[in-house]
Amino acid sequence: MDKTVTRRATYNGFLLHMALNKSPWRLFLSPLLPVGLALYALKVWDRGRLKQFAQMLLIGHRVPPEKFARYLESHADLVVGKNVYPQLRERVAEEKAAGYRHVMATASYRLYVEAIARRLGFDDVIATNLATNSSGHVLARIDGHNCYDAAKLDLVKQWMQAEGIRREDCHIRAYSDHVSDAPLLGFADEPFATNPHAPLTQMAKANGWTILDWR
Repeated sequence: MDKTVTRRATYNGFLLHMALNKSPWRLFLSPLLPVGLALYALKVWDRGRLKQFAQMLLIGHRVPPEKFARYLESHADLVVGKNVYPQLRERVAEEKAAGYRHVMATASYRLYVEAIARRLGFDDVIATNLATNSSGHVLARIDGHNCYDAAKLDLVKQWMQAEGIRREDCHIRAYSDHVSDAPLLGFADEPFATNPHAPLTQMAKANGWTILDWR
């Protein structure tokens, strides 16, 4: 989703939206974020651990779901209103007319992605899930895998199996801006390097993949 569907990454905006609306005092904890970034840069933490750390600081370790529900729709309105490529909307409309089913597969949290995907006409979402405890509180902990790199392709395959979709019976288009999605792009019948960064541009040219640049 980020930088393929949207112009800018959405996670930090989601954290700030939640902090400003739910617990503004948590913004005073934001100077601790560089600690997590440093641990990620040193490869002590992976992306998933960094995301969990940022969520714990700016939203909280354990949050009742109703506290999220108040602000997820307003966050989605902001993203769709100001941060989505118009070419994406046109592409979805054209493909829907041609009979395509749209699935948003993203490393972003399902918690806030579903409201965005719904507004853009996507039919399904495959995303990173957050764990909950026995009382239903949303935890600052990823449930399962961060939907990123090879794990994203694994989750797509699991989703297809659960939906009863056989690979040989469908034609798949895949869109991504980042080289981490090479497994998914290679799995597709039509891979589109969309608003690609330099490494993906090079990979797309080497593999003969279509390049789309909406920037």
